[in-house]
Amino acid sequence: MEPRFDRVDRLDCRLVAHRWDFAEAEAARIDRHWAERLARTPEMYDGPVLLARRAAIETDGGLRVLRLEAFETRFSRFLAWRDFGWPDQSVFNCFAMPAVRSSDGAWLVGEMGSQHSAAGQRFFPGGTPDPDDVLDDGVVDLAGSLARELGEETGLAAAEGAAAADWTVIFDRQRVACIKRIDWPEPAEAIRARVRRHLEAEAAPELSDVHMMAAGRHEDPRLPAFMTAFLARVVETG
Repeated sequence: MEPRFDRVDRLDCRLVAHRWDFAEAEAARIDRHWAERLARTPEMYDGPVLLARRAAIETDGGLRVLRLEAFETRFSRFLAWRDFGWPDQSVFNCFAMPAVRSSDGAWLVGEMGSQHSAAGQRFFPGGTPDPDDVLDDGVVDLAGSLARELGEETGLAAAEGAAAADWTVIFDRQRVACIKRIDWPEPAEAIRARVRRHLEAEAAPELSDVHMMAAGRHEDPRLPAFMTAFLARVVETG
């Protein structure tokens, strides 16, 4: 199934209570899978993450809004669900990512380090939200998650760039990628050099490398489908 694109004016993500039947029914199998994965990648941590039990686009006051109902689970549960091929299709992995575009038209893409559960894959900076992204009123601050992940992974401050007003939402099986374009005032090589200096200064960087990729169709198995689709589409949309 090809990824599906949409555009929204804002995100409305709220934390709800939810019992995840998959996690309870498959607990023993999940624990075995986690032990196997941890033996290969001992740096992984079974901390809390947020998935979504609902992801729907609605119209509110003339604006298009992506409404999400997020719930807390453990990373081992999320990882097994992903690695088992998304068996519960009532649940979504929703996350926000910055699409940083250099002044000369390249896109900032990070390569996941060996300690990551998706080692070697290439994504825009970002990650699955967690309880640190939940505000006092139960709102999950996905825009804040985007800025935090960009800073932690690359050392870049989101405020340095000019962010688009809207979001590109890509539905890719059970992934819902919420992407905000950020036009950066520096050329590709300057951005890459800055990020590489940041990675070299980190004791345990999340990224192993960073790339400035041209728009277009990339036949690269390290790019997940939503990334390939985005980079191909921006040739058409500018």
